Parts: sequence; C-alpha cells; structure tokens
Amino acid sequence: MADSEPVAFVGTENNRLAADVFGHGSGPVAVLMHGGGQTRHSWGGTAERLARSGWRAITVDQRGHGDSDRSGPGNYSFRDFADDAAAVYAQVEARYGMRPVVIGASMGGLSSLLVAGERDDPPMAALVLVDVTPRMNPNGVAGILDFMGARMEAGFGSLEEAADAVAEYLPHRPRPRSLDGLRKNLRLGDDGRYRWHWDPRFIDGPKPISSGRDPSVNPFVEAARQVAIPTLLVRGRMSELVEEEHVREFLELVPHAAFADVSGAGHMVAGDKNDVFADAVLGFLSRLEAA
Repeated sequence: MADSEPVAFVGTENNRLAADVFGHGSGPVAVLMHGGGQTRHSWGGTAERLARSGWRAITVDQRGHGDSDRSGPGNYSFRDFADDAAAVYAQVEARYGMRPVVIGASMGGLSSLLVAGERDDPPMAALVLVDVTPRMNPNGVAGILDFMGARMEAGFGSLEEAADAVAEYLPHRPRPRSLDGLRKNLRLGDDGRYRWHWDPRFIDGPKPISSGRDPSVNPFVEAARQVAIPTLLVRGRMSELVEEEHVREFLELVPHAAFADVSGAGHMVAGDKNDVFADAVLGFLSRLEAA
C-alpha cells in the first residue's frame, strides 16, 4: 500500500476538511471527491494507482462526512458542497503550484461540475465524472437515499451486521474478507452501535442534499453546457443511475468530453472494478499530459 500523509483544507464555513495525500515529489495533482455517504477512504485503491504513476492524489472528506467538520447550520445542498470544492481546488493550486485534475464520484462529481461550468476561471485543470450526469434515473437516486436512510438512526449492532446490509444492497460485489474498509465508514457510538460516518442532517436536516431544487431548471445541465476544461465521463455499465440515454445527452452537452464504460461495475465504479476504472482514468490523464 502506498504511503499517505494527512493534510487539511478549509471550507466556506471555516470548516475543517480532512484529506490524505498519496505520492510525493513534484508530479501533477489530482483531487478525488467521494459521493454522498462515503468518505475519502473509498478512493484508496485509485489514489495508490495514481501515486504509483507519478501523481500526487489528494482524497478529501467532504463536509459532514468522515473526519471533516459537520456543518453547524446543517448546510448540505449541492451549492454548499460546490462552494467547499471550489475553495479546496483554489487552496490546492496555491499550495502545490498547479491546478488539480478533479475526479468526482456521484455527489462529488455533480458539485465539481457546478464549479467547472459556473465559474469564469475554475481552479481545475480537468474533470473526471464518475457515474454521474446532469440527469439520472430517479428510481436509482431514490434507492440510494433509501439505503442511506434505512439505518441512519438505529445503526448496526456489529460490523458484520453492517456488512450484511451492504451485501444485500450490492449483491454483485464480492463480500470483502476483511471488514477494515467498512470500519472506516462507520462510527462506534457510546451505545455500542455503529452508525455511518456522515451527518444525518445530510438527508433530513434544514438544508439537505435534496434542497434548493427548482423543477423547471436543472443547474447541472446549464453548467455542463459551459464546461471548457478537458472532461472524462466514466460510467458503470451496470449503473442504476446513469443510463445510455443520459450518457448521450451529456456528450451532446459537452461535445469535447471522452467517455469510458466499465463492464461489471455499478454506481460504485471504483469500488466494483478499481483496476479497470484506474486504467481508464490514467489513460485519460496520459493523453492530457501528452497534449
């Protein structure tokens, strides 16, 4: 396993955002932003591959997730995550002397899409969207939120019980032999029960991830039309969210974008098929470096 170094960034509420840096030296920088309900540890395998290829890979816990601060007012809209993301990318540029390539899964991808498309000079060198597009299957989105909310308050009596719930939700993924990875996504409460490592107000707080939606306007579609930086869309071919029609629309909105379809992967592409996913990302990055 590649060595990592803990670092931190500051969000727009002066909130601390925990992160790890994989790789050393003066190589190019990639920032990896996880999906809703995940933590920076979901990127471990991808970050290690990037580091072995000469990149410095920074995995970030977004607000209310993992070891990062929770939002005092409970601000968890896409705009809040996008504002934090923009702040992180600007700090990365100031700290490392270059704009990062951003790799964003699900929520991390959509919030980064807003940064790339809505700011005149986004602090990003390129964008990789992982199984997320401006429009997606609403039933798939609802399924994810249902899974996240089902044991949000009650938690689990053991890591094995949590692993059973994940296995039922992701039947296509082989059950891991070790529960160490799952342990990083859970917190052990004073009552002896394990709960997900994210703020429940992310779903049911005063300003949850579902807030601020105007059904007549899709800000992600409008942002995609304005994206000018190099872009790659990676889809899990078994995705319950991103269907072929969504891919076609995205490639019409961002005609310069590249596309990779990962066989055998669902929405959690990096977790399902990390080697294939990393190969697709590194191929895209190699073409960027050559250009």
